Amino acid sequence: MKVGIVGTGFVGASAAYALTLRGSCTELVLVDINEKKALAEAEDIQHATPFTHPVRVTAGNYKDLADAKVVILTAGVNQKPGETRLQLLERNVKIFAEMVPQVVKAAKDAILIVATNPVDVLTAVTAKIAGLPEGRVLGSGTTLDTARFRALVGQHVGIDPQHVHAFVLGEHGDSEVLAWSGASISGIPIGEYCVQRGIEWNDKTRKDIDEKVRKAAYTIIEGKGATYYGIGAALARITEVITRDARAILSVTAPDSDGLAYALPRIVGGEGIRETLEVPLSTREAIELSKSVEVLKEATGQAMGYLND
Repeated sequence: MKVGIVGTGFVGASAAYALTLRGSCTELVLVDINEKKALAEAEDIQHATPFTHPVRVTAGNYKDLADAKVVILTAGVNQKPGETRLQLLERNVKIFAEMVPQVVKAAKDAILIVATNPVDVLTAVTAKIAGLPEGRVLGSGTTLDTARFRALVGQHVGIDPQHVHAFVLGEHGDSEVLAWSGASISGIPIGEYCVQRGIEWNDKTRKDIDEKVRKAAYTIIEGKGATYYGIGAALARITEVITRDARAILSVTAPDSDGLAYALPRIVGGEGIRETLEVPLSTREAIELSKSVEVLKEATGQAMGYLND
């Protein structure tokens, strides 16, 4: 099954490598305005396939995306140290206004996954431009934030993070909401689990984890300039859920009935998003989620204005 990636910067290349390592597809096409970069990444990753999976990795242009099941959009300018994801908005909206129509024309049946920041707003912009049926445009959303949340909880309690069940909701950004009220370790509320095992668990512990999840991107960008391994793995996971019709529950971003896109747990399968789930939240979490949506509402309004300029 063919997958395309548009944009071969740190995120696009990392996603391509992760897709190949995981065997998430059988054919992978890399497209970039810098054709030499796309070709170099394709060749380098292709040379890894004898040690991974038999994925055919090539570089091409938009027309080579024809018949792709999934196209991942990672093109755009990067977040600078100290810059918020929303400050990237105007520059990346203009890039998407030029890119998305060409992708849709070439890969008319593809499901589009947006990864470029600010991902929630650009998912709404992509859905507006693409005009595809509901469910076929989604963003990586808080998939990575959710992974960070689970990894930090797992680290604290000393278990495999795959047994931590918890979600980050709303914006992939500063206003995101860690849904503590529904978090558990294999169905056991985290607090109860910690009592059973004699592990410290209190407001200070939760606050520390919350801070590390919320500020992870800033810390990583300050240290090495960009984040890419985590999101690359997340994009590979989302993609293979689609290519394999796995019907997994992921905290991806999608537009609501008002055209606002934000992350909620959604069932994802071969046709894209199949259903959005309601999450039991505490009163405080529900208020925080509403505030997060309001942040995105304002930013989305700005983005649509840039789109019409």
